[in-house]
Amino acid sequence: MIKKETIDRIFDTARIEEVVGDFVSLKKRGANLLGVCPFHNEKTPSFTVTPVKGIYKCFGCGKGGDAVKFIMEHEKYSYPEALRYLAKKYNIEIEETAEKTANSAEDDYKESLFIVSQFAQQHFSTTLLETEIGQSIGLSYFKERGFREDIIRKFQLGYSTDEWSNLTDAATKQGYKTAFLEATGLAIKNEQGRIYDRFRGRVMFPIHSLSGRVIAFGGRILKTDPKSPKYVNSPETEIYHKSNVLYGLFFAKKAIREHDTCYLVEGYTDVVSLHQAGIENVVASSGTSLTVEQIRLIARFTQNVTILYDGDAAGIKASLRGIDMILEEGLNVKIVLFPEGNDPDSYVKEVGAAAFKEYIEKTQKDFILFKSNLLLAEVANDPIKKAGLIRDIVETIAKIPDSIKASVFVKECSVLLEIEERVLLAEFNKLKLAQAKKGSQQAKVQDFELPPEPVEITPIALRTDDYQEQEIIRLLFNYGSKIISTEEGLEQSFAAFLLHELEDTAFENKLFAKIIQVYQSQLALGNTPTDNFFIQHAEQDLSHIAISLLSHTYQLSENWKNTHGIHVKQEEEILKEAGVNAINHLKVRKLNGMIRQNQDKLQVAKTPEDIERLQRIQLSLTAIKKELSKALGAVILR
Repeated sequence: MIKKETIDRIFDTARIEEVVGDFVSLKKRGANLLGVCPFHNEKTPSFTVTPVKGIYKCFGCGKGGDAVKFIMEHEKYSYPEALRYLAKKYNIEIEETAEKTANSAEDDYKESLFIVSQFAQQHFSTTLLETEIGQSIGLSYFKERGFREDIIRKFQLGYSTDEWSNLTDAATKQGYKTAFLEATGLAIKNEQGRIYDRFRGRVMFPIHSLSGRVIAFGGRILKTDPKSPKYVNSPETEIYHKSNVLYGLFFAKKAIREHDTCYLVEGYTDVVSLHQAGIENVVASSGTSLTVEQIRLIARFTQNVTILYDGDAAGIKASLRGIDMILEEGLNVKIVLFPEGNDPDSYVKEVGAAAFKEYIEKTQKDFILFKSNLLLAEVANDPIKKAGLIRDIVETIAKIPDSIKASVFVKECSVLLEIEERVLLAEFNKLKLAQAKKGSQQAKVQDFELPPEPVEITPIALRTDDYQEQEIIRLLFNYGSKIISTEEGLEQSFAAFLLHELEDTAFENKLFAKIIQVYQSQLALGNTPTDNFFIQHAEQDLSHIAISLLSHTYQLSENWKNTHGIHVKQEEEILKEAGVNAINHLKVRKLNGMIRQNQDKLQVAKTPEDIERLQRIQLSLTAIKKELSKALGAVILR
């Protein structure tokens, strides 16, 4: 169990914008940062990071928390695993006690898979660089490909010998269980119960998670063997889902953000070669057809994708569907085709980094125009084939969510395909209408067969008359520890001031009442709870509501003051007034309830004495409400 002092140091050191920024491209918006949410599919960013409060909040799916919570949610880590990840990131030495939690075995299983994978990577790298067989076979291959030793070490490349159980023997000798070797796909058990290495006689390419941990491997065979595939990849495991991983993204994400574009290539060696040439914003799809999940990974860091192909036209045609998927996700796609016989790896080595970048800039084409040119060459003067091509191109354009962008492509394609723009638009509108109907029908079927779970935007379900109580809690969370001056010239925390004003007012919402009790007990001990006190609170309901009420969707633009010279008072400048108004609104709400209840009693009152008594109460309540409403500047309609 990690010591509390170490946990406190991790929380104090971890910066939310740095932690989230490792997984999501964030752009400044006022005092906050905005990005595409990594927890649900969205095209319009609604994921907000507030550095000053150390929290994130998605206003689309409702998820929110601090740096530790983000790592737990994103990496599917337990609380201790998330703390260890952050400690490693910030070079904080972990101090632990011997105490174990009840869920230690369950928490440790996945960590064991990571540890075994890390051991395998180190074993393969050591074999490559420090053994005679590794140097003579594996290292020789990489050097023939032109890879420098620094790039080999950066990507943690390795070599697996041709022996049946070289890795398995080394791992078991170090105390690793064969069950974990099997679970990660590093070893296979045959029908006779014998365990042998999956990767034998291959140079090894470790595959990393977005956080940089080794989760799988790709192995390329070196000898010619028609019975063995050229590449072997790790199978799906507890820690590796190939459709959710892009090879090289851990090393590329910073450069992708900086250049605001991602180069997508086909193979491991393409990624490594381009990195060696200084072109680092490049990834590969890990030996699989491109998936929606992989496209959404790219979308976290940029909206621009440039696909680098070799000269194989047949291979390009097979990839057209995958590129259509990129368009559907709202990304901008360009294509670069290399001269025949070249791929990104060979071409960058032939011409160098500068000429390679220049070639991309000069030859890259928008995908739709590239596709039109590619397929036009096949139809020649065949009107039937050309009609099919036009329909195919319009179907691709119809996948673009941005209607303005789509209309531009319709216009350009009408010139290229030599067909009237109105004809293309008519076909385009027909397809969009069909898409809309299909989407509507699918939604109806889904609603009937499997109702979607409600999205939790706020941590609690509020009754309409709970708003005033929530507003007071929001003020407490945001400004409770701020020091204000009283009318007597004394200084006290805003929380102390507000709770004093609330002395005779009870909260009906149980969660809000609990928060008031926490403030009261902490103030009685001489402590004023900060926002972090609740963000990191052990009770999840308190933590959730704090994050929700500390996050703001909108901010006042600085242009009001900087450009227009208009100073708009911020809430913290008028705290006492805001606090008193919030309490008065709550009292008015309570008075309205009391007035309604008294009216109900009047309607059923039978004796003159009861009627007179209830009328006096009604007059008294109405008079108090008038005074409060006057203080609030409200107009009473009834």
